[in-house]
Amino acid sequence: MTRTSLPTRVAVFGTAFLALSVLTACASAPQPGSPVEDAADSAHTWWDPYPQHDANSAWAKRVNTCGQQAGVTIKRTAYDTTALTNQALLAGQEGNAPDVILLDNPVVSTLADAGMLATMSDFGLDTARFDKNLIAAGELDGKAYGVPIGANTLALYYNKKILEDAGVNPESIKDWDSLTAALKKVKAVGKKPITFAGIGTEEGSFQFLPWFWGAGAQLTQLDSPQAVEALELWNSWLKDGLAPNSVISNSQNTTWEEFLTGDFAFAENGTWQIDSAAKADFPTGIVQIPAKNGGAAPTPTGGEFITVPIQKDTKRYDATKKILECMTTPEGLVETGTTFAYYIPSTTGGQEAILAKEPDLKPWVEAVRSAKGRTSDNLGTKYPKISEALWTGVQKALSGSAGPADALKDAQAQAEQATGN
Repeated sequence: MTRTSLPTRVAVFGTAFLALSVLTACASAPQPGSPVEDAADSAHTWWDPYPQHDANSAWAKRVNTCGQQAGVTIKRTAYDTTALTNQALLAGQEGNAPDVILLDNPVVSTLADAGMLATMSDFGLDTARFDKNLIAAGELDGKAYGVPIGANTLALYYNKKILEDAGVNPESIKDWDSLTAALKKVKAVGKKPITFAGIGTEEGSFQFLPWFWGAGAQLTQLDSPQAVEALELWNSWLKDGLAPNSVISNSQNTTWEEFLTGDFAFAENGTWQIDSAAKADFPTGIVQIPAKNGGAAPTPTGGEFITVPIQKDTKRYDATKKILECMTTPEGLVETGTTFAYYIPSTTGGQEAILAKEPDLKPWVEAVRSAKGRTSDNLGTKYPKISEALWTGVQKALSGSAGPADALKDAQAQAEQATGN
């Protein structure tokens, strides 16, 4: 297959990507930022999606420290996630890409497919120490185009007081049947059983994927019997009054606000709510999202990858490699993880180090170890189109405009048309 030129390919993928919304895993989308640190033109340039962290933040100091250890000054610029992607594609087209870009993991394949990024093997960075399920989110055609600085994912938070009142032992929740039985017990004592985010955006897909994958479904076949079972589960919870109608429009933030009222027994949400849960007016805990027939369901990974845009001056890679190595030592991954409260480190060494400091994170480490990248299975740039078809199908079913089977049949047809398969 003939490769088109870099500017042409970047333009094509840039146009395709503009429709993709912020990809989910953070608690809230930061506002667009501007350069947060000035440096000489010869400095190593670093772009990331954290405009909420200014030049005096712990994060900026961490980045600068790694620059100093590599013998260079870092010139850091921060954008929100969508603006960062568009700026990166434009920079690739114009031939002035930065030395390092931190990208939301589903975006990595977009820039890689546009020919912008160096592979980690060509760059000379060993990726063997990173968890295979996590680094897979940055792979395309078997090649890694970045390394994860950490990961976050989903689980079920629960209100300990409500479960005690309902006579539910959280350790009894092992599969869909035992979870649904627990929800019914909660309803029987007059409390609200569960809330989640079924909104018609990437957040809706993100929250549905544990149930979809937990049933054994694959994103290449949205209307499989397993996929229908997953959507029937959510649909039945609405029909039986186990979940509120608000889930149809709930974002992850509004879902969390519902949970913090103290009225709900369970809420599906992410690692980024750990601090908020600790400050809630009631005691909380978490359980893994169960697969249909038992065990933990694969949950989608959120979090950023460090990527290295291709440079004309390859001598710059020496310092860039030192920066990446500094950022991804076990200690470095722990520092990143706690700075963002919380990212789970992406290596076994990092996970063991963070558990030594924060043993209560063990359930989240376990969740990350069984998690799965949304673009894994070599979906690459097809994922956003498939995801849009999926959340559209979920919306149809939850709103009652179509049954689960018909909604997902339409979703599969939409995905096939959008991806050309």
